[in-house]
Amino acid sequence: MLIWGLPPVKVFLDKPSLLIEIPILDQNVVRMPPIVPNPTHESAIFKFNWLSATGTAIFLTGLMNGLMLGFKPNEIIQFFAHSIHDVRFSLLTICGMVSLGFITRFSGMDSTLGLAFASAGVLYPLFGTLLGWLGVAITGSDTSSNMLFGSLQTITARQLGIDPVVMASANSAGGVMGKMIDAQSIVIASTATRWFGHESEILRKVFVHSVALALIVGLIVTAEIYLI
Repeated sequence: MLIWGLPPVKVFLDKPSLLIEIPILDQNVVRMPPIVPNPTHESAIFKFNWLSATGTAIFLTGLMNGLMLGFKPNEIIQFFAHSIHDVRFSLLTICGMVSLGFITRFSGMDSTLGLAFASAGVLYPLFGTLLGWLGVAITGSDTSSNMLFGSLQTITARQLGIDPVVMASANSAGGVMGKMIDAQSIVIASTATRWFGHESEILRKVFVHSVALALIVGLIVTAEIYLI
């Protein structure tokens, strides 16, 4: 898993990736000032990185672990199929969130929201961090939150003259603090402890901690931008 994530290895594994230009959409959406300095055509190319993807490494690691633990190949396949069946709705939800992220980008919604949020002014670093927290609290995934708000964060940052890399990172850092209150995590907690039916109580216990930690991260981001 560690070797798979190394940049030189990832570049090598990326070579057999498939690049698919999306018909009608590719190069037909134009970003205009003040979002970008000059009119820019958006490329809509789907990169199917089947070999370099982290999921491929996880899948192969699972196969190796299964064989090392003494399972037969057909048993491993049965477990894998059973797992896919268990998470089928979660997979559809993730696909839907990723799709929504692309719709937000190519419809121009991220640009519109980015310009609107720029009115937050000097408070935006704190507000932007909480936006990442809200994204994960709603979707249950830091990846989904980044898909939804990542472009918006960088657009707003550029409008305010703030480092867009810092705000994109703040979206992830703030999002992690929302992970403890999303519905998936609460259900996993109640299931793992076999404390079924107490999800609302778990949420009440961790909500204050989640908000407090998100505010601390927001203050750190604000200090990094304006003081450090």
